[in-house]
Amino acid sequence: MEQKVIIQSENAPQPIGPYSIGVAIGNLIFTAGQLGIDPKSGDIVAGGIQAETRQALTNIKHILEAAGSGLDKVVKTTVYLRDMAEFSQMNAVYGEFFSENYPARTTVQAAALPKNAAVEIEAIAFR
Repeated sequence: MEQKVIIQSENAPQPIGPYSIGVAIGNLIFTAGQLGIDPKSGDIVAGGIQAETRQALTNIKHILEAAGSGLDKVVKTTVYLRDMAEFSQMNAVYGEFFSENYPARTTVQAAALPKNAAVEIEAIAFR
C-alpha cells in the first residue's frame, strides 16, 4: 500500500495553516497553491502580477525539487487570478517556466486570494 509523504522545503514559504506545501504518493506530487511569497520575508513580492507569478512558480520549482521532481515533470497546473484582465501578463511569465510539452492548465478568476495576492498556482507532477 502506498504511503503519503509530506514534502518540505526551506526554499519555499512555510504553511500558514493546517496544510502541507507538498504531498507525494507513489510517483505523483501535489503542491499546495503557491502565492508570490518570498520565503525569507513571508511577504508577497513587490512588482505586481508578473513578479508574483515568477515567485509562485519559483516556489513550486523548489517544492518539486525537494520531492525529487522538477518543472519538466509537471502534468497539470491550476492558476487562480484575482483579475482575468491580467491573464496575458501572467501567461508571459508562465511561458518562461514551461517551454515545450506544456502541462495541462486551468485558469480561473477568483473572488479573492489569501494576502490579497494577484495569483495563486498549484501543480501536479510526477517523479
